[in-house]
Amino acid sequence: MPDDTIAAVATAIAPGEGSVAIVRVSGPQAEAIGRRLFVAPGEQPWESHRVLYGHVCDPDSCERVDEALLLLMRGPRSFTRETVVELHCHGGLICVQRVLELVLASGARRALPGEFSQRAFLNGRLDLTRAEAISELVTARSRRAAQLAMAGLDGGLQARIAALRERLLDQLAELEARVDFEEDLPPLDGDAVAQALAAVRAELAQLVADGQRGQLLRDGLRVAIVGRPNVGKSSLLNRLSCSERAIVTDLPGTTRDLVESELVLQGVPLTLLDTAGIRATSDRVEQIGIERSHAALQAADAVLLLFDLSAGWCAEDQQLRDLVPEAVPLLLVGNKVDQGSPLATAAPSPADVCISALTGEGEQELVAQLLARCGHSDPQGLQLALNRRQQDLAAAAAAGLTASLEAARQHLPWDFWTIDLRAAVRALGEITGEEVSEAVLDRVFSRFCIGK
Repeated sequence: MPDDTIAAVATAIAPGEGSVAIVRVSGPQAEAIGRRLFVAPGEQPWESHRVLYGHVCDPDSCERVDEALLLLMRGPRSFTRETVVELHCHGGLICVQRVLELVLASGARRALPGEFSQRAFLNGRLDLTRAEAISELVTARSRRAAQLAMAGLDGGLQARIAALRERLLDQLAELEARVDFEEDLPPLDGDAVAQALAAVRAELAQLVADGQRGQLLRDGLRVAIVGRPNVGKSSLLNRLSCSERAIVTDLPGTTRDLVESELVLQGVPLTLLDTAGIRATSDRVEQIGIERSHAALQAADAVLLLFDLSAGWCAEDQQLRDLVPEAVPLLLVGNKVDQGSPLATAAPSPADVCISALTGEGEQELVAQLLARCGHSDPQGLQLALNRRQQDLAAAAAAGLTASLEAARQHLPWDFWTIDLRAAVRALGEITGEEVSEAVLDRVFSRFCIGK
């Protein structure tokens, strides 16, 4: 266990927001620091997992800094398996910062990002997948993302990876035994070993694919709505956002700047960008908005190109389509289907979906097609989802199994099978933390918020 004591504010703080803030202290001096700073009236016993009422006081001046609660959790019955003290103070900025300053002045040091979770991992309280799930739960932007994080926190991901790793270890043990003692052992069925390795590889490939789908639920998408002036971009943003975020008029050039709206559709967090209508103009302010529209096109994860069905597809629409990078998912959206123009149902229309931003007709199909273009389908079917680090390691393990299977196909000696099989086992161990370097741990936990 580390021999120093760390402290941090474990809750979000902002002026005028949050009625309670928590200062968390973990380490061998945690209880001594709590006793130094906290004055509990009466005869309240300092027992583990008991809440005390009192005041945080400056030990030098005896000034009462805040009325608070203290929770003592003696190790190993705590999140970090060290002795932990939590001071539950009033929220805001001043009180909680003063309490933290007193804790630091009493012998604790300021915790690094994710250091509480890192200690929980190092002390055997969590495996690495559960630790990462904590961070993902804190940063979840949608209910489905939070559900996937909870599945990892409950140990589902660790159990799945550990089971796959055990299956590979069984095959590796059989192969390595033949390398050293083949003449003393019964013959090994190479076809059966290859089938077992191929089955694990297929499961890893599915986990990687599910992880990529789950990444949308975690990261979300930046979707740019582009089109000529007055085709209904702002109306569509307002419709999807269920709010009047953008000004809508019949005058071209109304939108002069990017308008952003955050929302969640089918479990996927989206940032919609309503861009200025792209056209030739001498208005310098509108020109700046159009320049930002071009920049949004290049940076977007997906693009909705809106055109007016009543006017039909024109050369200017085609020019906008040509501006969209080939790698960016693009959906051509014909708007104003409610106006009943023959063009709205004409076969030559290039629209992928026809909508009315005014009435909402076609909205559900638009959302479904957008998410499908971005690789997201059946969000309810996902039970587990690897994060990017885990996806890379699972893909590396699958690649190692592919190399082992190639050795099998070429009927090479058993020791050639084991080289890449060992690498696959190591990669799966790195997912759960069974085989991981200190540098990797520092990189993983540095992405956590301070106080977690």
